[in-house]
Amino acid sequence: MSLRYDVDAVVLDIEGTTSATGFVVDVLYPYSRSRFAALLTEGGDNPEVARAVAQVRELTGDPDADAVQIEKTLGTWLDEDRKATPLKTLQGIIWSEGFARGDLVSHFYDDVVPALRVWHSAGLRLYVYSSGSVAAQRAWFTSSPEGDLLPLVSGLYDTENAGPKQEPESYRRIAAATGTEPSRLLFLSDRPGELDAAVAAGWHAVGVRRPGEPYFEQGVGDHASAGAFDEIGITSSRSTT
Repeated sequence: MSLRYDVDAVVLDIEGTTSATGFVVDVLYPYSRSRFAALLTEGGDNPEVARAVAQVRELTGDPDADAVQIEKTLGTWLDEDRKATPLKTLQGIIWSEGFARGDLVSHFYDDVVPALRVWHSAGLRLYVYSSGSVAAQRAWFTSSPEGDLLPLVSGLYDTENAGPKQEPESYRRIAAATGTEPSRLLFLSDRPGELDAAVAAGWHAVGVRRPGEPYFEQGVGDHASAGAFDEIGITSSRSTT
């Protein structure tokens, strides 16, 4: 192992880090796009849907936008890969239903699940911080090819309960919420701006660089980098891996 860290918890990004961005873009995005209309017309009694619809109207400055207009906005945001909270909320609801029905099975790189099991067994706490909603994260980890991985995870964070991923304050919120000193947290992500924000908040950070991922050629700036999770060794106050 080329990297070693003395921490108590690891916080994981999903796209490009634990899992292929291509799977999200090529499988999950079209799945949600095809179901936005039905959710908007049939999910009116769902408070999460109602809240997301209100947020879309607020963000677009159109308080009277109907379901057709909102669906069009969601499609545009999807094309732009915007990390808009209401888009992620509605996607999360749709994906959760898809995973529950067995329409969808999530993707993890081969090196990820073994590392997560080792780290968890060694007493490390594992958290997720993704632009995808908490609902989507929960469904993702519950419906992996290797079964339910959610018991390995101590908490889930998104842009709603933590904040934007390129702002240091979001990482300070997560540290406070988990009761962990910033210097005892390690963040794994493929995006330089997110790594910068984590380090600015006092965390350790490793850039995960996987060939074929959108940020691979860009690199991770001055941050340490790893091509796979098994290149990262962790020494905690409880155990050594």
